[in-house]
This record gives sequence, C-alpha cells and structure tokens, in this order.
Amino acid sequence: MRIVVAEDLYLLRDGMVRLIEACGHQVVATAATGPETLEALLTWRPDVAVIDVRMPPTQSDEGLRAALAARRELPGLPVLILSQYVEQLYARELLADGAGGIGYFLKESVFDADQFVDALERVAGGGTAMDPAVIAKLLSSGSSNRRLERLTEREHSVLGLMAEGLSNQAIGRRLFLSESAISKYTTSMFGKLGITDDDTNNRRVLAVLTYLNNP
Repeated sequence: MRIVVAEDLYLLRDGMVRLIEACGHQVVATAATGPETLEALLTWRPDVAVIDVRMPPTQSDEGLRAALAARRELPGLPVLILSQYVEQLYARELLADGAGGIGYFLKESVFDADQFVDALERVAGGGTAMDPAVIAKLLSSGSSNRRLERLTEREHSVLGLMAEGLSNQAIGRRLFLSESAISKYTTSMFGKLGITDDDTNNRRVLAVLTYLNNP
C-alpha cells in the first residue's frame, strides 16, 4: 500500500513510518500541519492515509478538516484518523458521506502493531475500522436513538463489532456463531434500523453511522 502519514509529533510520526515500512508498505509522504496534509493527500492520492485530528497551526481539528476536504475532492479516499481522546463527533462526521474507507483510532492503539496494520488494510479496502476503546466508550455513554432500542442484545453485539470494521466471518468467530447466523442477525438489524438494500449506499457504514448518532 502507498500511505501518507500526517502527525505533528516527530517521534510518533517516525515510529508509524518505521512500523508501516517494516510491514512491507510504502510511506509516500509525511506531513506535520493541516495544510501540508491536504496538499499531500491531493498530490499523492494514497491507498490510505493516517491523520492526526489535532495539528498546527491551531492544534484544533486541522487534520480532520484536511481529511474531509480531501474526501470531497477525492470521494472515498481511505483515511484512518488518530485522536488522543474519544470524540464521537469526529467519527460521525467522517462517516457522514456513507462512502466507507474510514477508520477512527486512539493514538495509544498505534502501539498494537497488528491491530494498527489490520485497521489500515481494512480502511484501504473501503471498510471501516473503529477502535474497540471508542466502541466501548460509546456503549457506556448510552444511546437515546430509538431505533437502536429495537435491537436485541445479540444484535447490539453484532453492530458493535461491525462498527469496529469486522466482517461477518470475523464477527462469527468472536461471538462463536456461524457466518450464516451473523448474516441473519445483520439482515434483521438492518430492517429494524430502517436501512434498505440500496446499491447506492453502504449498508454497513449506514448502520455504524446510526450507531454513532445520538439524536
């Protein structure tokens, strides 16, 4: 994979570059500010980009804004966002276009090399990859979404793992269920969430977006 790494902390940026290259992938560009990030994304059009939310010049959400701007120019551009804290708004905003190719991880998870690289590969493939810690935080905060209240406890478990970006097969392994059983749960879940079988939308992304929303 051709990857852009955008992170203003040199040690973390250098560590990610070394990890990525040790796994056989190529880092085509790095960036340390929001404007540099946008320029690198539009110039290199990478297979996937790793982008910190907070970057210079203001250390607010320049990285996130650069990612969103790049995806408007290059729809579906795969992006894995890194954040110091769980910010539900960031995850929701990234998924809002329903295009997939999105990940949201806490910085501390970068140190789990296998998990980090697996997330990069899933995002590059057009899927979603949500940090398990983010999912746990959202679960613990509770949801007022009435459609989610219709789901059974098992369907909630399936949706949580889907939000992490796992395939039906992987979810089945995690829950000790067959892939066909997971397929039945997802079909039921989509129905309860009002997500139709429409080729113009990624149903899994829409389900995750519903999961992240707290109206």
